[in-house]
Amino acid sequence: MANGKKKSSAWKYLLVSLLLLGVAGGGAWYWMKRRQPALTVQTEKVRRRDLVEIVTATGKIQPVLQVKISPEVAGEIIELPVKEGQAVKKGDLLVKIRPEFYEAARRSAEATFKSSESELKTTQAELAQAEIELRRAQELFERKIVGASEFDTARTARDVRAAQSTAAGHRIENARAALRRAEEDLMKCTIYSPIEGTVAKLNSEVGERVVGTGMMAGTEIMTVADLNEMEARVEVGEVDVPLVRIAQRARMEVDSFQDRKFAGQVTQIANSAKTQTGATQEATKFEIRIRIQDKERFLPGMSVTADIETRYRTNVLTVPIQSVTTRAPGGTNAPMDRLATADREERREQLELGAGERRKTSDKPPEVVFTVMDGKAKALPVRRGISDDQHYEIVEGVTEGLEVVSGSFRAIARELETDKAVRVDNSRKDATSKAKPPGPS
Repeated sequence: MANGKKKSSAWKYLLVSLLLLGVAGGGAWYWMKRRQPALTVQTEKVRRRDLVEIVTATGKIQPVLQVKISPEVAGEIIELPVKEGQAVKKGDLLVKIRPEFYEAARRSAEATFKSSESELKTTQAELAQAEIELRRAQELFERKIVGASEFDTARTARDVRAAQSTAAGHRIENARAALRRAEEDLMKCTIYSPIEGTVAKLNSEVGERVVGTGMMAGTEIMTVADLNEMEARVEVGEVDVPLVRIAQRARMEVDSFQDRKFAGQVTQIANSAKTQTGATQEATKFEIRIRIQDKERFLPGMSVTADIETRYRTNVLTVPIQSVTTRAPGGTNAPMDRLATADREERREQLELGAGERRKTSDKPPEVVFTVMDGKAKALPVRRGISDDQHYEIVEGVTEGLEVVSGSFRAIARELETDKAVRVDNSRKDATSKAKPPGPS
């Protein structure tokens, strides 16, 4: 009996000890959590702005009109009176190829043509004689002076002469075509400028042999271009190209003209893609042509960066780009990167929707912005619109004047969560903005 009481007292003592340890541990955890330093953040108010969405692309400047000069006959260049960079007018002499071979060919074709003419006249005379003999044989046959055999012989001779005359006519047409071709080949030995412009590139010299036929492009001797009208030929990715439209405005920076921007307008969008195979993956690009409206001494091949203005919004609610992040459902703060490629994913979805392939988005983390209420962070789900290089349009989820967290990037991307203690310190943001030098106007 005494042993039973001792065991009961020991169990009670053990339970009380465990309870006290649990209370002490929970209290320590609670006080440690309360004593954690608040996360320092910066905030910015939701404001109304005008946004212009930009698609940036790089490429080269090229003339709107340029002609590659290639011969249609082969031979040696004996005259090349132009130099690279020289201005030429339409009809000016550009190249002359040695014509002796083609002059001989023309003379041969001319002789053949004249021979064919003589042959035609001969066969026509023989046909006339055969007609006379046939009429005489017919008269004698009707008067029964000659037999049927002589009449048939005369008629056959007339038919043979007629066929020979027809064949001679075809031969003369063939000779006439050969003569015309020989004359054209001789004319092609001399090449004149088809446009008014500038010799942008010169690849050949006097004395070099060039090749060329009428069936395919020959040696590229030079390029003549009109440098008064220039365009930027840039390559846009397959995700961005659906946003580009004819007549959209663009701002361009040319490496050769620093600190200057040039205005332009989209004039052409390629219908077929250019596939570029890189070290890791293929890149699909579409060529966009932008007519440069400003006049400057542009040269073909200059590097250019174009910002194409694709979509516009006026007086819309905006937040800084870095304020929009993602969080896994349920309020957990899983270690994930902020959607740095959110715009590209959204545009890819638009392409798929247009093709009838609706993507399941149930597993896509919702996009949120964080605000500060009573010293704690609160996540607000939002829906984005377009963006420029600094701000997102917010279609729903925020109101004008609301303070949203705009920094730091690490805090927004990984550390912030609902009900986390935060401390707003905008002095760091102000100091950074004051120290930042003003950009070019």
